[in-house]
Amino acid sequence: MKLGSIEALYSIYTAHPSVVTDTRKLKAGDIYFALKGPSFNGNHFALAALEAGAAYAIVDESIADSDKFHGRIIFFEDVLATLQQLAKYHRQQFDIPFIAITGSNGKTTTKELVYTVLASHFNTFTTQGNLNNHIGVPLTLLSIPKNADMAVIEMGANHQKEIESYCAYTLPTHGMITNCGKAHLEGFGSEEGVKKGKGELYDFLRAHNGTAFMMEDYDYLQTMSQGIPHLIGYGQQSGQIQGEAMDADGMLTVKINKGIALDTITTNLVGNYNLPNVLAAITIGQYFKVPNEKIKAAIENYIPTNSRSQLVQWENNEVILDAYNANPSSMKLAVENFAKLNKANKVVCLGGMREMGADTLMEHQMLIDQLKQHIWSDVLLVGSEFKNCNHPYHYFDTVQDAKVWFESKQFSGHTLLIKGSRGIQMEQLIAP
Repeated sequence: MKLGSIEALYSIYTAHPSVVTDTRKLKAGDIYFALKGPSFNGNHFALAALEAGAAYAIVDESIADSDKFHGRIIFFEDVLATLQQLAKYHRQQFDIPFIAITGSNGKTTTKELVYTVLASHFNTFTTQGNLNNHIGVPLTLLSIPKNADMAVIEMGANHQKEIESYCAYTLPTHGMITNCGKAHLEGFGSEEGVKKGKGELYDFLRAHNGTAFMMEDYDYLQTMSQGIPHLIGYGQQSGQIQGEAMDADGMLTVKINKGIALDTITTNLVGNYNLPNVLAAITIGQYFKVPNEKIKAAIENYIPTNSRSQLVQWENNEVILDAYNANPSSMKLAVENFAKLNKANKVVCLGGMREMGADTLMEHQMLIDQLKQHIWSDVLLVGSEFKNCNHPYHYFDTVQDAKVWFESKQFSGHTLLIKGSRGIQMEQLIAP
């Protein structure tokens, strides 16, 4: 059947407020949205979804043998656009802060820290995992219940106009850009392209009387944020909240120097490069009047997961596992942080950086040149991105091939850095 409007679909959603796009995750009573992509067509699974207990299936193609489902198959011209429009309609039912977070590096860790701080005092909902794209953002919005006090939405992007499109249905009241670096250059074209793309969040806040939380130490963010009505700054040398990193045997401890009476915060995060992420969470917590003791406890109790800035023990070795994402900016920081650690027997294991486009060879050679400036017990490079680089290190095309060499080394008493783009799956090196 066809519905006349998004409002009519929202009435159905109100009765069945759980939305899925993957039949493998479907529960009885869910609404199934039959999305299409280059290698899949969700319309082909609409009947299976209904047979598995879906309340309704939203499709954009004719479905054969659908009569037996008595109006439970609903046709729209474009399922993805309908999902996004439904998410916007749901968003418009709220009058609460919606905080959007984007950036080249650290946005997921920052999102988790901000959520942890706000959730210690408010009924807060946030992006689950890495659902930060054109499908994940609307799914996140539709998962927010009516009794929410706060929402924290992560926005990822690899080309211009993407953040703009998310803002159109997320309607953020507050936002922050963690940083702008060399990430997704294949789509953005250049670092200036990255700034323009990420800056679309600032554009929305500027046009809608929004509030931005900004790392004031980054001159380019100060330039990009001009004209935003409400700016709340933080940083090492400037901002309302100021703090510095104190390295505690590889783990980050933050000393607060200005703006809030917290003294020091001992985190479970590896790497001083996480300082801005922690300062952002403190700043946002204070802005929304979360009690100081709750801010401190929330950050100190936060334990990173999903291979992000984790310190793990593996077969009598310490491993810094940061293998969820990688780009030239984050790689440089990770290697420099690792080089400064007062540890013996340091082993560097790096996977290739994806989506570098024409800069692939240059960026990987620059990373190798950085590695050459330090002395390591061993260096392992994985991925075809390194194939044509000039280096003296161990190299393998795939992590499966690298693992054979890795296991043969029988490392013990070493400290290892494992980092690479998600597609390389560097965490497999220490998987059982």
